[in-house]
Amino acid sequence: MSNKDILSHVDHTQLAQTAGWESVRTLCDEAILYGTASVCIPPSYVRQAKEYVGGQMQVCTVIGFPNGYNTTAVKVFETEQALREGADEIDMVINLGWLKDGRYDLVEEEIRAVKKACGEKILKVIIETCLLTREEKVRMCQAVTEAGADYIKTSTGFSKAGATFEDIELFSQNVGEQVKIKAAGGISSLEDAKSFLSLGADRLGTSRIVRLVKEQKA
Repeated sequence: MSNKDILSHVDHTQLAQTAGWESVRTLCDEAILYGTASVCIPPSYVRQAKEYVGGQMQVCTVIGFPNGYNTTAVKVFETEQALREGADEIDMVINLGWLKDGRYDLVEEEIRAVKKACGEKILKVIIETCLLTREEKVRMCQAVTEAGADYIKTSTGFSKAGATFEDIELFSQNVGEQVKIKAAGGISSLEDAKSFLSLGADRLGTSRIVRLVKEQKA
């Protein structure tokens, strides 16, 4: 697998709390130059980034990020606003409190509501695997599938751990055929990126892969 192939699966990400326009603009420039799948940026920069890239790059943003405990109405509003401002893809965080309460019905209903707001736009559902049991991960594979989301995503990158090979294998065995997989958080080498993709991931959420490719070229 070539670096170009890997980069085509990367959501080039800048979600630091202190991220300003200069860092978002640099991210967009790098994404266009290296041919990543998208840029993943804070909602407050979606309109500016969309105008800046001029159709050369998909713009992804995050909803209910990073804790997921916003109400469903707030997540739907965030989604609708992001789409109006030009977002092409939405990465939402589930309500982990509901999951821990065993209220999978509420979690699924919320995903369904956000997907309805997305329409034909891509929805990725972040379940924060490092906080879940194996059974909870499997149940979330089922909920994401039933709710009609496009992707299940491992992590925000803001909790205690990120993606693991084991979680990608588990997702591959339990999601529906129409659901793709995004690994995110802690992807720190090109070899790891290749492994995640070979295990079934379709997207990689990372801020490091472009830098590693640049360093390799240098």
